[in-house]
Amino acid sequence: MYLVGAGVGELTIIDYDTVNLTDLHRQLLYREEDVGKPKVEVAARRLHDINSTVKLRPVNEALTSENAEEIIKDADVVVDALDNWMSRQVLNEAIVKLRKPPLVHGAVNGWYGQVSTIIPGKTPCLYELVQVRSLPPQCVGYCPVVGPVVGVVASIEATEVIKLITGIGEPLINKLLIIDGKNWVIDEIKLSRVENCPVCSRYLKEK
Repeated sequence: MYLVGAGVGELTIIDYDTVNLTDLHRQLLYREEDVGKPKVEVAARRLHDINSTVKLRPVNEALTSENAEEIIKDADVVVDALDNWMSRQVLNEAIVKLRKPPLVHGAVNGWYGQVSTIIPGKTPCLYELVQVRSLPPQCVGYCPVVGPVVGVVASIEATEVIKLITGIGEPLINKLLIIDGKNWVIDEIKLSRVENCPVCSRYLKEK
């Protein structure tokens, strides 16, 4: 919603799922009347109402290793709004293999969220981030997601995208922002690359 409001030229929305009643507390594009309808179609319609000048491309598919590269190859920035780590790793591998575009990562579990901006070859990729660092131990396993924390993480991600496409401001490159919504503590962790990362070592070999 913030990106469309800001007037990004084109936005591709990828999701294979339909709206569920349990989505409504955190996905503000949807209403009760949308339950059972394809998420991307409802999202595109509502986003068009916010700013009709933005070109919207809904892709009603799951992100897989077979289609990820084709979907993202022409993007200037990719936003990770996924809800599981397996799909994130599919996206991460496609990003690293293509050596572009930047990936703005966000994740939420319970009261906690995290955001980082990943530049292939310059920052740790998402595989390194997951293997070495994670959300706080209070949220190991599944915690019910607190809707407003999702909104905070999404707003930070949208801000990162605007920084990247305008060149204004300092994105969260080699940094991981941790948001503790329960106690309102925000920490920033400095990141460094792992030399033996199996994803980066496979696709980012020296020429």
